Amino acid sequence: MDRIDTIREKLEDALSPLHLEIIDESHHHAGHAGAASGAGHFNVTIVSGQFSEQSPIARHRLVYLAVDALMPAEIHALSIKALTPEEFESTKD
Repeated sequence: MDRIDTIREKLEDALSPLHLEIIDESHHHAGHAGAASGAGHFNVTIVSGQFSEQSPIARHRLVYLAVDALMPAEIHALSIKALTPEEFESTKD
């Protein structure tokens, strides 16, 4: 199982997302200390009903809690866009 699959599994188990997109951006960080150690840089867009009535910081904490076991060995940096289903639907217009 590759890193994206592992991240996906952890996020799906913890947050039951309606939409999940994970992009490996490690190639943009070649030579960076985190990249040198083998850990990756990832961009995550996740939509979950669990984010309803949660602040952006609380949403990020939920995501970090889900992937905590992968940091810092597998994940060096994580960019997160965490949306409620309603927020996600409004971005489609």
